[in-house]
Amino acid sequence: MRTIKKVVVGFLLGGLFTAAQAQDFNQYFENKTLRLDYIFGGNVDQQYILLDELVRYPTWAGRTHHLSENPLRGNGQVRLYDQATNQLIYSTSFSTLFQEWLSTEEAVTTTKSFENVFLVPFPKQQTKVEVVLFDENGREKSTLTHVIQPQDMLIHDKGIAEVTPHEYLHQAKDSDKAINVVFLAEGYTVEQMDQFIDAAKVSVEEILKHQPFGQFSDYFNFIAVKSPSTDSGVSVPRSGDWKTTAVESNFDTFYSARYLTTNRLKKVHDLLAGIPYEHIIILANTDVYGGGGIYNSYTLTTTGHADFKPVVVHEFGHSFAGLADEYFYEQDVLSEFISNQTEPWEQNITTLKDFDSKWKKLLKKGTPIPTPVDQAKKYPIGVYEGLAGNGIYKGALECRMRTNQYDKFCAVCQQAIEKLIQFYLD
Repeated sequence: MRTIKKVVVGFLLGGLFTAAQAQDFNQYFENKTLRLDYIFGGNVDQQYILLDELVRYPTWAGRTHHLSENPLRGNGQVRLYDQATNQLIYSTSFSTLFQEWLSTEEAVTTTKSFENVFLVPFPKQQTKVEVVLFDENGREKSTLTHVIQPQDMLIHDKGIAEVTPHEYLHQAKDSDKAINVVFLAEGYTVEQMDQFIDAAKVSVEEILKHQPFGQFSDYFNFIAVKSPSTDSGVSVPRSGDWKTTAVESNFDTFYSARYLTTNRLKKVHDLLAGIPYEHIIILANTDVYGGGGIYNSYTLTTTGHADFKPVVVHEFGHSFAGLADEYFYEQDVLSEFISNQTEPWEQNITTLKDFDSKWKKLLKKGTPIPTPVDQAKKYPIGVYEGLAGNGIYKGALECRMRTNQYDKFCAVCQQAIEKLIQFYLD
């Protein structure tokens, strides 16, 4: 059974980092987190970025190096500039459900809003924040600039007095170099929390079975966050079944039956306040097949379906590493967001516009470009047509990013994941 559509990004290789000048974390930042809450809204013709709220967490769980470098271009970026010098001091990238929605027919006739939350280190001095959204060709489309006053009395402190109960399922050897991944319970009542913990443990096991995650297991923290729901299960609008759950997720996103998402990102992050986290996996208590993965936002997957194990890994490939789907089906809105006029940022697909920046060095000498499918045994890593014959290619015929039946990431995806992990650790 095919997996679910997502908005994702890929790794920019070969010295294409943004403003790759070393920054001293302690010169510009405190060991705290600034949470930036925004509303993204609009329609296909015009988009808006609105500042909603500023939140402060007691500690910072992200990187303290490569601060102004941007390894993933994303569908958007948050950039922090020292106000006094206009020097770029931090950058991060993201993809959003809002940008995916802009590719739907509904966006032509309707104006909607979506919550978005981003975490950055807390600045010591007055800081300018720039939020940028890109179009499908990587051009800046919408921007918002505002100034942060660190002493602003309206910055809301969270994660101090009230912290959601949680437990570490897997701990890094060095907490100072840990990549922090949290599992959030969705649709689990208080009485079902042991079932959630079991599902989270299975998820950790499955992720670490896949290389290169397994070889870097000593550098990951996996934390289970016991967020209780009033009702068991999740909402299925097509059945008229609406439930009261921790983060209000629902199927039928964009009227696609299998697409399970939440637009309540402030609720998600409120539940995580005070817990060290960078990457979020939401585990939904249902046997209905579905889910989604949005780069640097969250993975959401169901735990009761027979394909839970491969799907949680597949979706994490999207939200953590920015890997693209390697399958195609009609009316997939993501297909509208991938342009064949430029080189896509997803590291496991190419339009051959700039193949040197992708997996060209992994090819066996003499590999035909593109590579005929009937030569796959001779060239296990090639340039295979992958997305409906529209000039977008992938590196292998089988991969965890293509099918639930294949038990590992292909060599191209493994390379992309490893480069990203190294960026976090170096």
